[in-house]
Amino acid sequence: MTLVLISPSYGSTETRRHWADTVDRPVAFTEPRYDELVTRDQRARLEALHPEGHARFWGATPAHDKKFADVGTGDVVLFTGQNQVRAIGEVGAIFRNGAFADRLWPPQPGGPSWHTVYSLLDVFPANFTYTELNSSIGYSPAFNFPGQLVLRGEKARSVLEDFMITPGTEWESAMAPLSRDRVAEERAAIRVAAAEELRTLRTGYRRTGRMIVVDRREAGLVREYREFLRGSGRSAHRFFCPSGVSDLYVHGADGAEVIEAKSTAEHAHVRQALGQLLDYAPYSPQPAHRLAGLFPRAPLPQDINLLHRYGVDCIHREGPAQFRRLPAPEPRRALMSSVWSDSEA
Repeated sequence: MTLVLISPSYGSTETRRHWADTVDRPVAFTEPRYDELVTRDQRARLEALHPEGHARFWGATPAHDKKFADVGTGDVVLFTGQNQVRAIGEVGAIFRNGAFADRLWPPQPGGPSWHTVYSLLDVFPANFTYTELNSSIGYSPAFNFPGQLVLRGEKARSVLEDFMITPGTEWESAMAPLSRDRVAEERAAIRVAAAEELRTLRTGYRRTGRMIVVDRREAGLVREYREFLRGSGRSAHRFFCPSGVSDLYVHGADGAEVIEAKSTAEHAHVRQALGQLLDYAPYSPQPAHRLAGLFPRAPLPQDINLLHRYGVDCIHREGPAQFRRLPAPEPRRALMSSVWSDSEA
């Protein structure tokens, strides 16, 4: 289970300075002034995860040693301050080295060393509030995260689900067995995971070499639609494939459906949803019976027609926990379904 770290990083002058020095800009850890302070094992771990020779770093003081005992590569860190989660990162190499930490972040006179050091495989800006985070964890709305926390179990699962955060280490692990030119093997190897087990944070759809990032509005729309499905006795899953990670995958008595959510119903987002659905469809764990775009409001008629032309349904939000499906004409869906599942096309 991926752990979730909550790390204050914007609230004090000292932490803002640390952020500027080692997160806003990467540190060339191969330089002699840093290299001379790390052990052989620590250097090997850094070089394996950051072969370019530089990385962004954060850390924790001895007061948090017990909390950090089981933190490892691929865990997620939420950087907080000023009543917001300001950034989200993925933990890379993590080790304890007071001398190296003090070179990165000279301690205040008489102050503690940030001796637990971890590199960041990825870090993305974020903009959700403490109120939203507290709601996800089940804390009081007024809780202000005064110190480092490490969330485990259901609390971690809830955060990763609600804000759709997928560490790149998980995505890479899921993709490792796949051979793109052997579609049957790919479909058998794709791991289907419950939606609450996936961690993704995206804007539209962009990905670095590691972490996938989803717009918070899309995450909220997916969360609401998932609850809508549960109300009718259906469950939603997701799947990994070489093209990325699906937003929702629903499999029931009437077949399999792949759903892509978008934060707006603008023409560009409708086109993007269509493209992603056609990209994901061949990798559906069961041949897709339906494809659907999910939007916060009804797209324009011409954009609904665009989806329908390719046999794709349109689902849009009509109000709190209320969604309406505008199905594609059945003859068009039947015509296109062979195209959806044809990975050789």
